[in-house]
Amino acid sequence: MNFIIWNIIKPIIEIGILWIAFYRILVFFEGTRAFQVLKGITILLVAFLASQIIGLNTINWLLTKFFAISIVALMIIFQQELRQGLARLGQHHLFSFALEEAEIIEIINELTSAIYKLAKQKTGCLIAIEIEAKLSTYIESGVQLDSKISSELVQSIFTPLTPLHDGGVIIRGDRIIAASCLFPLSDNPNFNKIIGTRHRAALGITEQTDAVVLMVSEETGEISVASEGRFIPIVNKERLTNILKSILVVKDNPKKKKNEKILNK
Repeated sequence: MNFIIWNIIKPIIEIGILWIAFYRILVFFEGTRAFQVLKGITILLVAFLASQIIGLNTINWLLTKFFAISIVALMIIFQQELRQGLARLGQHHLFSFALEEAEIIEIINELTSAIYKLAKQKTGCLIAIEIEAKLSTYIESGVQLDSKISSELVQSIFTPLTPLHDGGVIIRGDRIIAASCLFPLSDNPNFNKIIGTRHRAALGITEQTDAVVLMVSEETGEISVASEGRFIPIVNKERLTNILKSILVVKDNPKKKKNEKILNK
């Protein structure tokens, strides 16, 4: 009887240990491009374990061969991300403190004020707001500031011919963490031929992370918001404020039903 119970419990324990280990690996690489790939591998690992339990021998054999080859390939392809991940080991904080809603509203007001003043002057800008996925890789490409958000500071950063105006700003919490950052360009074939570099950068970082990006076109002064690899039309200041509130204030709702209603209007 004990032998039978152990045979039932043993696979559950193994799955639990592997799941925890892989989750820690995902956290370890959070903020790098390898993070999305590792999430895909997690799905394959679950399929591999399921095939062993159910007895799908062909699928189990294929996945075994795939994992044997992929380990070497991933180490070569993501050697830069591996170095960055190792450098970040031990930098995780035990506690994180969320901003109060009133603080988020204040930040939104400061950003909205800056965006509309820059748009009026046709001064280009690119601002990425970190949500859950860490933007550490892109922060490292720019000049680190760690300054409290204000409309005046944002406008100063993007003033033409100043040292930091080129590139993007990254916001984490209530701080401007870095400026003059390089964002990945979108390779979406539906946009490449009809939008400029700033638009492609805004889309690119939202395709690889859950960041929301505010952008002003220096050619037209048009304001855009990018999220989840798509642009959200902005018709007035109230619309921009509502979008930012829907993303930042209620981001704890996993279904984001309220977000979807506002963003799809």
